[in-house]
Formats: sequence, C-alpha cells, structure tokens
Amino acid sequence: MSRVDVADWVAAHPLSPTEIDCATTVMLKILDGKCKMQATEKVVMTALYDAVRPGTGNLFDAAVHTLIDRARQQADGALRDHIYEQRVLAETTLSRPVMKAFKARIRAEGLFNGNGTPETTPPIAAEHPA
Repeated sequence: MSRVDVADWVAAHPLSPTEIDCATTVMLKILDGKCKMQATEKVVMTALYDAVRPGTGNLFDAAVHTLIDRARQQADGALRDHIYEQRVLAETTLSRPVMKAFKARIRAEGLFNGNGTPETTPPIAAEHPA
C-alpha cells in the first residue's frame, strides 16, 4: 500500500482525536523498537502517522512530533530512551482496550489490505518510506 493509498484510506475513514493519538503511539513504539507488527504493517502504520499528523489528537504536542522526526532521521541511545519514555506515558494514558479497538478498527476497515474493505487476505506489500 502506497502513501497515497493510505492518505486516501484516511480520507474515507477519518480518525478521531483519540485514534490519532493511537497512531502516534504506534509510531513511537515502532521507533523504540518494541513494535511486534509485521514489517509491511510498520510501513503502513508509518504512512498512517504521516497522513494524520496534521490532525489534532488529545495527548501530543508539537514537541513529540519533532522528537519523532529526529528519531526517524537518526536515533541514538538517549533519543531512543526519550522515545521509549514518551511511548510508555502514552500507553499509560491510552488504555490497552482503546489501543486494541483502534487496531481492530483499522484492520476491519481494510487499512492493511489496501482497498478499504474488510481484511480477508494477508497484507499486501507496501512501498518503503522515502
């Protein structure tokens, strides 16, 4: 699924502010190396974060997005530790059921199968981020 496909998916399936926070939290988890998603799903989730970042969540300010940008360019140990702290704080604020509901929704609404319909097949290969 390309970045354009993900942006189109978001346009057809707008995320709530809490879901935008969930997408940001998953991005933090990807960056701190604790995300257990398949590699193709991580690429799609990164594109989802990029598509909703201009949106308004409830938890994160511009400083967290700047931190994410820095970590995407080059993360050293100290930066990775800071990402980890932000992710743990977010996961403490967003309950596990909220995160699970978010992940279930994006799967059910076809984000990982590329066509916006419920997922019934394995995820398709995604392009690598620029």
